[in-house]
Amino acid sequence: MVKITYVEFGGTAHVVDVPVGENLMEGAVQNNVPGIDGDCGGNAACATCHCYVPAEWEGKTGTRTDTEDAMLELADSMMPNSRLACQIIASADLDGLVINMPETQH
Repeated sequence: MVKITYVEFGGTAHVVDVPVGENLMEGAVQNNVPGIDGDCGGNAACATCHCYVPAEWEGKTGTRTDTEDAMLELADSMMPNSRLACQIIASADLDGLVINMPETQH
């Protein structure tokens, strides 16, 4: 298990144990984290799992694919550190990761 902290825009934090190999959207949905809906089931087709990854973690979460980039361009509040949680796979390297959600996701 990997400990991931999901922080709502208002500051409420949800610490969740996500199984290694599972994407962070699934970890949030299975633990009822508000603001991460995963409407497309993890297919990078809806941006309802939009999150911000702190700069110090970007190298460990991988790079955005063209598909992810295209979907994030449609999302409100896209920033250079925007990611889709469904495209980040939990690994031991991500233990302790804190991701933040944009204001539009609540």
